[in-house]
Amino acid sequence: MKPPVTGRRVLVSGASRGLGRAVCRAFAANGDRVAVHYGSREDEARVTLESLEGEGHGLVGGDLADPAGAAAVESAAAELLGGIDVLVNNAAVNVAHPLAETSYEEWVDAWQRHVAVNLLGTSNLSYLAARRMIGQGTGGRIVNIGSRGAFKGEPDHPAYGATKAAVHALGQSLAVSLAPHGIGVASVAPGFFDTERVAPRLGGAEGDAIRAQSPFGRVASAQEVASAVLWLASPEAEWASGAVLDLNGASYLRT
Repeated sequence: MKPPVTGRRVLVSGASRGLGRAVCRAFAANGDRVAVHYGSREDEARVTLESLEGEGHGLVGGDLADPAGAAAVESAAAELLGGIDVLVNNAAVNVAHPLAETSYEEWVDAWQRHVAVNLLGTSNLSYLAARRMIGQGTGGRIVNIGSRGAFKGEPDHPAYGATKAAVHALGQSLAVSLAPHGIGVASVAPGFFDTERVAPRLGGAEGDAIRAQSPFGRVASAQEVASAVLWLASPEAEWASGAVLDLNGASYLRT
């Protein structure tokens, strides 16, 4: 079910490529105006921007690992759009650091980077956008991009799995606290999906094994995940606030 065209003001973090780009396109096709955030890939973010339907979109750059950077991103997005109605927390880092093969210095650095971006960046941007939504008095939506790895485990990327689990928990806490203000908060937990970053793995020796994780014998497209994000941000999805929606093609079933 496609949400109605509403012309909402949407900030998507980490939107230079991959899922972020697909999410921006989904909202733009819905008639919304989108602030395309990037950390360092301005050229790729501009490709995202130029691919969007409609008008009124723009770029917003900034480092979400820095609290001041997050504040600058939120402020710039609100100025560009005239406010914020929807926040999609997609920005994340995911660097391999298997314990048995990683030095202590590398281990500490990996954890600090993951926590700074995946958890604190999400937390800070959510705070700022939610406070603005409260001030606007018209409600809003926050959708977090989590991960199947928060439940299944990430042996080579433990900080990624742990921070995504924390993002799920953060979303549920915010769902309870923000509901009186008409703000719904939900998360998606995708399994493997096809993006530019993982294309070499899917096309390589491990591709068949990755696809075999799902009984459908394939991985998701970024567009499939983006469609779920769009619905969770829709007016019809208010009762899904607090949900963590599994999007993994039955590759992992939670109990």
